[in-house]
Amino acid sequence: MPLSPYTGLTRAHWEAAADALLAAVEPYATGDRALYHLPGDHESWSGRLSDGLEGYARTLLLAAFRRDEAVLERYADGLAAGVSGVWPRIEDRAQPLVEAASIALALRLTRPLLWDRLPDAVRQRAAAWLGDALHAEPWPCNWQLFPVTVGGFLQEIGYRPEASREAIDRGLARIEDWYAGDGWYTDGDGRKFDHYNGWAMHLYPVLHAWLAGDERLLELYGGRLSRHLADYARMFGGDGAPMRQGRSLTYRFATAAPLWLGALTGHTPLAPGVTRRLASGALSYFLDREAVDANGLLTLGWHGPDPSVLQGYSGPASPYWASKGFLGLLLPAGHPVWTATEEPAPVEREDAVTALAAPNWLLHSTRSDGLVRLHNHGSEDVRYDPYYTRLAYSTATAPSASPPYDNSVIVGGDPSRTDIVPLGVGDGWAASRHSVGDGVRVTSVVLAEGAVEVRVHEVAGAPPGTEVRVTGWAPSEGLRAELLPVVGLSGGGEPAGTTSAGPTLFALVARLTADPDPAPLADLVTVRPAGDGAVDVRFGGGRRVRVRPAGECPVTDSDT
Repeated sequence: MPLSPYTGLTRAHWEAAADALLAAVEPYATGDRALYHLPGDHESWSGRLSDGLEGYARTLLLAAFRRDEAVLERYADGLAAGVSGVWPRIEDRAQPLVEAASIALALRLTRPLLWDRLPDAVRQRAAAWLGDALHAEPWPCNWQLFPVTVGGFLQEIGYRPEASREAIDRGLARIEDWYAGDGWYTDGDGRKFDHYNGWAMHLYPVLHAWLAGDERLLELYGGRLSRHLADYARMFGGDGAPMRQGRSLTYRFATAAPLWLGALTGHTPLAPGVTRRLASGALSYFLDREAVDANGLLTLGWHGPDPSVLQGYSGPASPYWASKGFLGLLLPAGHPVWTATEEPAPVEREDAVTALAAPNWLLHSTRSDGLVRLHNHGSEDVRYDPYYTRLAYSTATAPSASPPYDNSVIVGGDPSRTDIVPLGVGDGWAASRHSVGDGVRVTSVVLAEGAVEVRVHEVAGAPPGTEVRVTGWAPSEGLRAELLPVVGLSGGGEPAGTTSAGPTLFALVARLTADPDPAPLADLVTVRPAGDGAVDVRFGGGRRVRVRPAGECPVTDSDT
């Protein structure tokens, strides 16, 4: 297809996908259309009533982006019933606060088509129901932005303007504590870096500033979004797959939301053809891999149903936060993002190794097989292990939830990785230190060139003779996952060694590739002990470096 040589998708395909998703959920609406009880036996910890509200709110958001007046009329009926006593109240740290944000945003986006046509009595009840969100206590994470989103709508319609403004200011002030720089937020205290950056931490403040016409806020938050997209665009594989890391992965192509948001608000470094190529690639990646079941419903999982990616808050309608991925339908058909010819994604242009200082990540991608790998030396949220605590993730593999644990350093049989301390990133490297059990600290450094990774680990605090096993990538169909032990380790799939009386060094070479006949690892890199807790590394391209995990600078250029 001349307009879309990479994905084959145009705006018409996006419209058809939205229409199909909306049509599929309609039979599961209650008679008053206030709740959508989608099938399945996986109820969230909030209960059936809240899950039904979630089904209404998240599909309403999709309808708002689609702007189909006939569909919106059905949701108007549901709104009238919902605020007349069907929906649960918005209370502190309760799921209805989340869904209120989707409802408020949808009403704000479609005000002439939905809100302004409602009877005054319904508007009054709806505003009062939403108004509880202005004072409900959010969890200390992206939830702080839900009162902001509700407050933005209520302020616009003149309902409790002072309280609305206070809710907006309070939430926006809170996320400042979590801004880590370079376009990256942590999702609450600590170092919780994942996709919530795009579909929450950037989405809500940027949309609020844009809808409010607040140029000062839009410059601030839009600038951060633009910086974020420069890195974010590198996190999609050649097949369209987003990075498989973090929680709430069942939201799937919600990963397209920040791409569209940059184009919508004019705050993006990406060419229109790149934006559409990445977004359409993500949509088709999931639709082609059974994300939608035989009834046209989004399933709880990544490709098809998969309980391993779910959290306690995941209910039957949770996947419909994927609706955020249709944000691009707010752009008119004549916008360059829809009319420009698709351009290659970053992974399709060249091999690249990119250091991300704020999350302390190292990305490396290879054009020949379209794989992107993420080396995690700074993100941690032990509540959602293994999607935060592994040393590495990719666009083509999933972390193993049971032994043998992938991308781990296992000391004395303990695979845990807690208290991660970032030690920096640089030209082709990243480093961190973490705890394993009581008193054991592991300092890790990774170097990358092409598809080749050199991983160096220093284990300190373990009794002499403690077994250390090091694992690499989890196997996946069509991929080669290789490990070559080089210092302190021996063996095949899980190289092992033992600790000495002091800090002990272990090193290996790893590779994840889809190339059918790659060159032997030993021909691409050499790794040798250099004494004093260091190793010397020489890549086939000529680069030489010295790695000393315990040193003040873990990686230094070397001419030796």
